[in-house]
Amino acid sequence: MQNISTYVKDNKQRFIDELIELLKIPSISANSAYKEHTFNTADAVAESLKKAGCDNVEICPTDGYPIVYADKIIDKNLPTVLVYGHYDVQPPDPLDLWHSPPFEPVINPTDLHPEGAIFARGACDDKGQMYMHVKAMEFMTKNNCLPCNVKFMIEGEEEVGSVNLGKFVKENREKLANDVILISDTGMIAKDVPSITTGLRGLSYVEVEVTGPNRDLHSGLYGGAVANPINVLTKMIASLHDENNHIIIPGFYDKVEELSQEERAQMAKAPFSLDAYKKSLDIDAVYGEAGYTTNERNSIRPTLDVNGIWGGYIGEGAKTVIASKAYAKISMRLVPNQDWEEITQLFKTHFENIAPEGVKVIVKPHHGGQGYVTPIDSVGYQAASKAYEQTFGKTPIPQRSGGSIPIVSLFEEQLKSKTILMGFGLDSDAIHSPNEHFGVWNYLKGIETIPYFYQYFTELHK
Repeated sequence: MQNISTYVKDNKQRFIDELIELLKIPSISANSAYKEHTFNTADAVAESLKKAGCDNVEICPTDGYPIVYADKIIDKNLPTVLVYGHYDVQPPDPLDLWHSPPFEPVINPTDLHPEGAIFARGACDDKGQMYMHVKAMEFMTKNNCLPCNVKFMIEGEEEVGSVNLGKFVKENREKLANDVILISDTGMIAKDVPSITTGLRGLSYVEVEVTGPNRDLHSGLYGGAVANPINVLTKMIASLHDENNHIIIPGFYDKVEELSQEERAQMAKAPFSLDAYKKSLDIDAVYGEAGYTTNERNSIRPTLDVNGIWGGYIGEGAKTVIASKAYAKISMRLVPNQDWEEITQLFKTHFENIAPEGVKVIVKPHHGGQGYVTPIDSVGYQAASKAYEQTFGKTPIPQRSGGSIPIVSLFEEQLKSKTILMGFGLDSDAIHSPNEHFGVWNYLKGIETIPYFYQYFTELHK
């Protein structure tokens, strides 16, 4: 592996150019208008894996977007690493907040990326991080230093809940058999503070509908005489938290894991500036559940947030109307041991029970997934730690993430293997937001680091 840094340096511009071409394709899985583009992205990923040296590459159809599978089996007696990633991206809206078009990638410097960052939808989540693995594979095959077997599974529906991945995994357990799963769809604390994500929150996502009168009404003739669904909905949502921002759904916290003071003290060692955090978000105060720090609130504690709310007239000018219906989309981030289906049912029962007379309430579950924790004494974690030590010159910090990758718990259930989350993005990379970007330095550092994971995992696995 001694020449990996030289290889990355010599091929830097090509690596950047190839990623830019991939980022130009608007693979928005949530919008059927981009269906052809999303299929084209699967083709592009498959072609890149062929060029990287995989012996077997397949585009596997599903009821939605295809899953790209590839492998290189050099010796069945050696361990096997399964790499997971996704080629679909979030919708880029609102477009007017982007500094440059989301599918016309540009490289610009930022405070944290003075060497430049690639601005485009999917740059960090997850095309850029997924493509690091493709280029790492290229290095290992071209330099004849691949130490073990490798399989790739790159899907196109992660941003819409991986609706067809579960069936594919269950039907292809033997094809996907592995000793460890490697994912880069998370981040690290800072460029000079590497970290490995050891925990993910689960997710329950629902949509609620409140219906009052059978039609929109004149607010002068009917105001104050009938229930206004928008007023009712906002009151119902507001009632879901108490004055300490504690979620007051019966049974919601019954299975929440309470970390020990020792574990919380370990978490607190991670570098964090509250002032810098507030400045980066342009806020004058943080907000959340009483009794917990900011980093605890967004990682080891469950949450409930409104992701969208609408109803009535929102066009130009005025229209004095009491809307017949009001809607909201609500997500709950869950911690390990909380079952997302159970939480969804608890929410549904509670929300229906608190509806006042005069309205009807419907709760529509969308999707969800379980939380996940990986042990830091596993061979996979130790290999990842040694890989970061090799290229960063320091031991990475184990860190729990507030995000969710629901398929991780599915992998352990169906494939009986642990997942290692080697992320190279930063919190400031604006994933899911306008002006998403990925530092050029981070991208290249990921390509340099990943081959060491294979080396150390193979050595430690013996």
